[in-house]
Amino acid sequence: MMKRNKAVITWLLAGCVLVFIMVVVGGITRLTNSGLSMTDWHLVTDTFPPMSEDKWQEAFEEYKKFPEYQKINVHNDFTLDDYKFIYFWEWFHRFIGRVIGIVFIIPFLYFLVRKKLDKATIGKCLILLGMGALQGFFGWFMVKSGLVDNPDVSHFRLALHLTFAFVTFAYTLWVALDLVYPERKQPVYALRKIARIALIILIAQIIYGGFVAGLNAGLIHNTWPLMSEGQFMHDSIFIEKPTVGLALTEGQSGVQFVHRTMAYFVVGIIVFLYIRSRKININVQQQKGLNALVVLVFLQFLLGVLTLLYRVPLWLGLAHQVMAFFLLTAMTYTLHRLSK
Repeated sequence: MMKRNKAVITWLLAGCVLVFIMVVVGGITRLTNSGLSMTDWHLVTDTFPPMSEDKWQEAFEEYKKFPEYQKINVHNDFTLDDYKFIYFWEWFHRFIGRVIGIVFIIPFLYFLVRKKLDKATIGKCLILLGMGALQGFFGWFMVKSGLVDNPDVSHFRLALHLTFAFVTFAYTLWVALDLVYPERKQPVYALRKIARIALIILIAQIIYGGFVAGLNAGLIHNTWPLMSEGQFMHDSIFIEKPTVGLALTEGQSGVQFVHRTMAYFVVGIIVFLYIRSRKININVQQQKGLNALVVLVFLQFLLGVLTLLYRVPLWLGLAHQVMAFFLLTAMTYTLHRLSK
């Protein structure tokens, strides 16, 4: 590790930890149906929650103007205390986003002025800055879809917001790893190609995880290994939507079918990558990355099955999302070690 880069590496890894925390809180926000509690976006005045009962009541009255309250919560004896609970998680999620912005921008300017960053790292950090800003936009773009007519956010926008958070984390980690391991090395081409394909499939699986979450598709067909009534592809897939394409992207049964089926491909390609690595001379770092991948992918598969069987309880749904994060971390590390 280059001595002059220790502070920069610590800064980037701290950013990874904060993004991880934000995704965890985002998962809690989604699983507690808290995401539509803040009906507007004010950069300064929303930094802290309402500070008096009058302000709380004012925010609650504003919330009552929107579909989630009018179509769902108005029938559930929804009180101000209930509103404070869901408000907290959405506010905390946005607050962490603000913290990430500060933690990134201020040290970046400091390192820039002190000439602690080389030209390549400056370029990568500017990309990260743009990704952070774009993620904030995607967050509001998602929330906005649930404030018009439908009291649920668009599952496409939710998947975009979720997946981009994962991608931002992975890229931040990659930039940090470039500094942790500055030496150039000969890539393992045979394994790198497989690892790249595995990463693409994993990202696709994360996207479909967002679809499942957005459509509440984990609340149906709560059987495994087959769907309801012992069917591999349940009949409802073909009657939910007029076309197969729409059924597999917008139908609850279709989206769940793709997600549960793609899980086998994720496991399969990672196991294949591991088996191939046993026939090639690789270093300790590469082997550790592959070992972690195999362990994590089986844990994630198990969590996915349990989450489905128990109809997505909060702790299992959150654990499944967190394990996906760990799996992407191991995938990013392994691919980095197999590349130049």
